[in-house]
Amino acid sequence: MTDPLSPLPPASLDWALFLDFDGTLAPLARHPDAVAVQPSLVHSLAGLGRSLDGAVAVVSGRPVSQIDGFLAPLTLAVAGKHGLESRLPGQGLVTADAANPALARVKARLAPVVAADPRLLLEDKVQTVALHYRQAPEREAECERLVSEAVRREDGDLQVLHGKMVVEVKPAGVNKGVAIARLMETAPFTGRRPVFAGDDVTDEDGFEAVNAMGGLSIRVGPSGATAATHRAPGEAAFVAWLGKVNHTLAALAAQKKGAAS
Repeated sequence: MTDPLSPLPPASLDWALFLDFDGTLAPLARHPDAVAVQPSLVHSLAGLGRSLDGAVAVVSGRPVSQIDGFLAPLTLAVAGKHGLESRLPGQGLVTADAANPALARVKARLAPVVAADPRLLLEDKVQTVALHYRQAPEREAECERLVSEAVRREDGDLQVLHGKMVVEVKPAGVNKGVAIARLMETAPFTGRRPVFAGDDVTDEDGFEAVNAMGGLSIRVGPSGATAATHRAPGEAAFVAWLGKVNHTLAALAAQKKGAAS
């Protein structure tokens, strides 16, 4: 069967590059803290940042502090917690209001479930909460049901996201597409062509947003129902491709600088 998605596109200096983290830049692990990043990735991202004048951002459900920790000593622009946190190059962290009583009640309802099974993890990100079942995949349907029931008792201002081995609850109206659109309104991203890569259903809003802006969307991993227009076979292949893009854009940037001098 022919893959309906196009192969990875040729690199261009007019890109604004937006990248999901888990499953895109780093493989999924049994525990969110156990993720390992390839040393070559940090080198590639640093080079891409130079070639694209800083227009490289990680767009993730993780907090900004975790992204910084995995990519240290590199500090990129980041939209964390699906856009509830953000940081532009050379600027401080901007965080949404943390007070959300409805989210706190959902967390309280889920806490006994996690306490009864050490394989489950309830990750409190302050503005969002995520129930991980990576070590108990057979409980997927049950975890999804329990989270949906906990949220249903609230007033409708919360949204449930179903990701890979995780169910997350966040404020409604917050997603990666909105986060990318906001970044595109600011330097160094404005005026560039957005390119977003992600691997999960939580990245679909981002795919749709960049498609609407005339950009490029890349699904990392097995193809399926998706708004993405391009595909990488998996995280390792995508990271390798980023390395090639880094070399290509560095050469193009050098040529452009030489032509201007």
